[in-house]
Amino acid sequence: MTRSTFKPARLVGLLRCLATLASLYIGVAVVAVETLTVEVHRKLPHDPEAYTQGLVWWQGRLYESTGRRGRSQLRKIDPGTGIVEHRVSIPLMFFGEGLARVDQRLVMLTWQAEQAFVFAVDGFARVGKLDYRGEGWGLCHDGTRFVMSDGSDRLSFRDSESFALVGTVSVTLEGRPLTNLNELECVDDKIYANVFQHDVIVRVDPATGRVGARIDASGLLDDGESRGADVLNGIAYAPELDRFYVTGKLWPAMFEVTFVGGSDQATADLSTP
Repeated sequence: MTRSTFKPARLVGLLRCLATLASLYIGVAVVAVETLTVEVHRKLPHDPEAYTQGLVWWQGRLYESTGRRGRSQLRKIDPGTGIVEHRVSIPLMFFGEGLARVDQRLVMLTWQAEQAFVFAVDGFARVGKLDYRGEGWGLCHDGTRFVMSDGSDRLSFRDSESFALVGTVSVTLEGRPLTNLNELECVDDKIYANVFQHDVIVRVDPATGRVGARIDASGLLDDGESRGADVLNGIAYAPELDRFYVTGKLWPAMFEVTFVGGSDQATADLSTP
């Protein structure tokens, strides 16, 4: 008879290996990313000359910041008609970027000037200026603090009054850094972000930086509308409707949407094209 050479120590090692593999499997399941799509409820007109940078909903109106030096503006828009009800230009040397509302103030970032302009919601009177280091891309306010993007994988958290930096988080998609975070929208305890140069919006947990959902927003414009249009950019949430408004730079249309459907895994490559 041949004696077995299998020893108890080997059995213990095998069990430990299986336990490690099981824990890794559970970890992957926990961080699985939903893939959502856009359900369009209404298609609305949008100024095709607007180089949209930020979009905010407040009391039945949309507030939009636009970019490009010499052409950057803050606008108040009737969402039903797309008509610009009021606008104000920022100084010619500045390139407008993201926009957020806190109380009765609208804060508009600039791209490379390291300054944000503060406007009164009612009438757009300029009431202040805020300073920061680095580039300004997207901005939202979560009810407690500002959240700001700079085109990297990092989101910064800033004081509501002083705009002082109070923290940061690095955003990851399936364990890898996700860069090119652009326009932001704070909704409940999550952050929605456009990914620059992609027809994709991601939903981020600000506590961990993990992307919990990837939203495919491709195909909103038809072939004719796409000519002359630039990238998807602009997210605003209307809580009383439980719907989002999305548009893009130089888009002739805006869309009232919800994010629906889903599976357990995102497949698109969101690396820089």
